[in-house]
Amino acid sequence: MKKCLTIALVAHDRRKVDMVEWAVFNSDFLSKHHLICTGTTGKLVADAYAKNGVTADITRMNSGPLGGDAEIAAMVVRKKIDLAIFLIDDLNAQPHEADIMMLLRQCRVHNVPIACNRYSADLMLTSSLWDDESYVPTTPQYVEFRRED
Repeated sequence: MKKCLTIALVAHDRRKVDMVEWAVFNSDFLSKHHLICTGTTGKLVADAYAKNGVTADITRMNSGPLGGDAEIAAMVVRKKIDLAIFLIDDLNAQPHEADIMMLLRQCRVHNVPIACNRYSADLMLTSSLWDDESYVPTTPQYVEFRRED
C-alpha cells in the first residue's frame, strides 16, 4: 500500500459538525496524507486544524451542490483517491442526489473504500493494511455468473 494516501472528505450540511470533530480526532493520521474535500467541508476542516495547530495538505473542490461530489467521483475513476469518507445526511433530501449516487457508485465500481459514518471511517483508518507494503487490493471482476444445474 501507499505510504501517503489521498483521502476524500465529504459531508452534507447537517453532518459537517460530525466531520470536523472526526477530522480533528483523527488529525494525527490525516495530517500525514493528502486530503481532497468538497468546498465548505474543506474550509471547516482547514479552519479547525489551524485552530488546533495542525498542518495538513488540503485541496478544496467545489461545494457538493456545485459539482464537488462529481469532481471527486472523476478523481476516483482516474485512480486519484485511495479512501473516501462521506458523511451523508440520510434524513433530508439533497438537491444533488444524482451526484451523490455517482460518487458512491464510482467508489464501489473502482474498489475505493468508502465510509459513510464515523464508526466505519475509524475502522478503515485503523486497518493494518495501510501499513502493509505487500498488500495490493484486488481488481473487481465483473463477469456474468452462469448457474450450472
